[in-house]
Amino acid sequence: MTTGSTVLVVGGGFAGCAAATFLARQGAQVDVVEIRDDVPRAGSGITVQGNALRVLRELGVWEDAEDHGYAFTTLGMRTPDGHLVAEFEDVRTGGPDLPATLGMERPTLARILADAAREAGASLRFGLTVTSLEQDAAGVQATFSDGATGQYDLVVGADGVNSAVREMIGIETGPKPLGMGIWRVFIPRPESIQRTELAYGGRCFIAGFCPTAEDSMYAYLVEEAEDRSNLTPDRQRQIMEDLAASYGGPWNEIRPLISAAEAINYTWFESHVIDGPWHRGRVVLIGDAAHSCPPTLAQGAAMALEDAQVLGQEIEARGLDKGLAAFVERRRPRVEQTVAASVQLCTWLIEGTQDADVPGLIGRTMGMLKEPA
Repeated sequence: MTTGSTVLVVGGGFAGCAAATFLARQGAQVDVVEIRDDVPRAGSGITVQGNALRVLRELGVWEDAEDHGYAFTTLGMRTPDGHLVAEFEDVRTGGPDLPATLGMERPTLARILADAAREAGASLRFGLTVTSLEQDAAGVQATFSDGATGQYDLVVGADGVNSAVREMIGIETGPKPLGMGIWRVFIPRPESIQRTELAYGGRCFIAGFCPTAEDSMYAYLVEEAEDRSNLTPDRQRQIMEDLAASYGGPWNEIRPLISAAEAINYTWFESHVIDGPWHRGRVVLIGDAAHSCPPTLAQGAAMALEDAQVLGQEIEARGLDKGLAAFVERRRPRVEQTVAASVQLCTWLIEGTQDADVPGLIGRTMGMLKEPA
């Protein structure tokens, strides 16, 4: 972008802060507004794959993330009773000089990315969002929730899977449930847990875990989607403990920690990809606002961070108007293939497909993701 161009980023999460950093480095004046009161200080963990680490390196925050996360390069597979049946090198989608995977605490990664945006010159304002957008030849006028207005050359909608910006610009495509729900719990890490390990079958579709720091990890159980709303914290713990009771091995160390967890999270798997342009005029959607996938390939954060990087590259190379179209053209095939593969894995599990080529699908997808976005 030309120096002095004005950009509004709606959403201060991973995609929004990364986009703000890349665009501010080009000389743009970038405002980020985030409806939450601050960078989140609590939350579960996240599995960050190598292709996302490649973007963190471009942002200049890889060393900080590495210091605060837990890197590993192998993956373990277990039977529900805990027997280790396979152990193999995971695909290094970020290249041979980066780990295959980094487990992190979500709030830590959020803070690192927010700090990077500020250091690049972006302004971050919390407890504020956009209530309307109006476009004309001069650009985009935004009205904020505090009644103020602002004029911008570009608006980036990075406000998540239930994006208000997406609705404001008339895009009706949104997330659809896939029939699975996931329990997540954030707990201390036993010394024996040093990588992600998965068990398929038992009372749940998947039982897995991921270390997120020297002293923390998160564990998750994927079940058939149910209405789990309005449960008390004690009831949430009881349900997760009951489901976890059908798993052995490392789960024998995890299970006692669930009862002491401060919070347990339950969400449904959802998916969508906007059919058609991801922008209207000079308002563009990135990250979960434009596409979402279930975490079966742990690519949600990676796709969002890649979006931010490619958006910055295309605008810098082609200018604003041509850059937006080029961004979508470049991103769509990669995103669609990743989302389709993630959804296919869900479908095979739900339908109990016995001859599913899971290794082949994962191998093809990860091979594609090894190539830079």
